Formats: sequence, structure tokens, C-alpha cells
Amino acid sequence: MQERDYFDESEAAKPINLTCPNCRQAAEYSLRWLVRKKKQRLPPRADADDRARFDKAQSYMVLRDDKVQCSNNRCRKRFDISGVKTVVLL
Repeated sequence: MQERDYFDESEAAKPINLTCPNCRQAAEYSLRWLVRKKKQRLPPRADADDRARFDKAQSYMVLRDDKVQCSNNRCRKRFDISGVKTVVLL
């Protein structure tokens, strides 16, 4: 079985305050996250190894965006997201 069989996937947008390194203006940006929630039950075709992996699995979120565009109309440069965890356990 694959990891996808253990989780239900959905997308979510969470706001976060970031500062542009070029113009130094702080603004709130909406970052996209992939949310993987652990299923209530294991699929019936699972064996003992799959059951062990399913018991250890946890719900988590993965950051989808790696860059954002500055919201300042004069700057508008793209910058890397730093200081934000890319994986968050729920």
C-alpha cells in the first residue's frame, strides 16, 4: 500500500505575515497548504506491515508555495518564504 491510502487530502490557505527582503515592507500573504488527515480506518486489503505503518501515521500539513510576490505595487518582486516550517504536524 502507498502513503496516499492512509490519508484524505485537501487544500487549505492560511494567512501569514512576511516581510519582503527587497523593499522591507511587511504584509499578510495567503499560503497554500496540502492537508493530509489520517483516515479513521485502514483499507481492508492491508497486511501486518501496513497496519504497523498506519498506527504510526499522523495527520500533517505540507507547504505548497515556496515563493510569493511582494504586495507593494512599486516592488512586485518574488521572494523565497523563509522562517516558515514546510511540514506541520496536526
